[in-house]
Amino acid sequence: MRFVIVGAGRVGLRTARVLDDGGHDVVLVENDPTKVARAREEGHDVIEGDGAVETILDDADLDRADALGALTGDLNDNFVACMIAKQFDCRTVMRIDEDYREEIYRKYAGDVDEVIYPERLGAIAAKNALLGGNIRAVADIDQNLQLVEFTITEQSPMRGYSISELELPANARLLAFGKRDEPLDLPGEDETLDLGDHLVVLADFDALGDVRSIVVGETGRAATMGGA
Repeated sequence: MRFVIVGAGRVGLRTARVLDDGGHDVVLVENDPTKVARAREEGHDVIEGDGAVETILDDADLDRADALGALTGDLNDNFVACMIAKQFDCRTVMRIDEDYREEIYRKYAGDVDEVIYPERLGAIAAKNALLGGNIRAVADIDQNLQLVEFTITEQSPMRGYSISELELPANARLLAFGKRDEPLDLPGEDETLDLGDHLVVLADFDALGDVRSIVVGETGRAATMGGA
């Protein structure tokens, strides 16, 4: 596949590396000479110029591109680049770098294919590392709602019970279930919860502690400190 990445800064250059490692055709668009030089030293194809200018993006052959990622630190430039790419039927991904707010997302989400917030994604990855192997944050839906994957452990109070017997808090909902080493699917009430099985739950932040206690059980520091 062919990808155009606008912005050869921290996010754009790392994205280009990953795509290039995957065997894809990648061209970067960047107007900072220092960043251009660094990207070229790594062997990337770089167009020097402002990615928010249509004549510059014309040099990137958008008519052959599968997608454009506008990954600069300037929200307005990113949006303009995406709107130009839309004229060529490219998939568009736009980076938001401001403090995440619902109104910002809603303002742009309807015009581009996907909005990403790298700092938020990084925070989710850090959270997963801190939570450990039995709990994995999948996504922050909004400020008070999160999608989390739990794994049935040896200590799980629900181990050996069926999904129909699983009683989650009122502000939590089971969305998907997967047996150990098998893909996730819609939960069936007769499925038995065995060691290593996975459950994806949508829950308010306030309910996550209760959901963890029910599904995973108290482990580690929480157990030794009585959940304090």
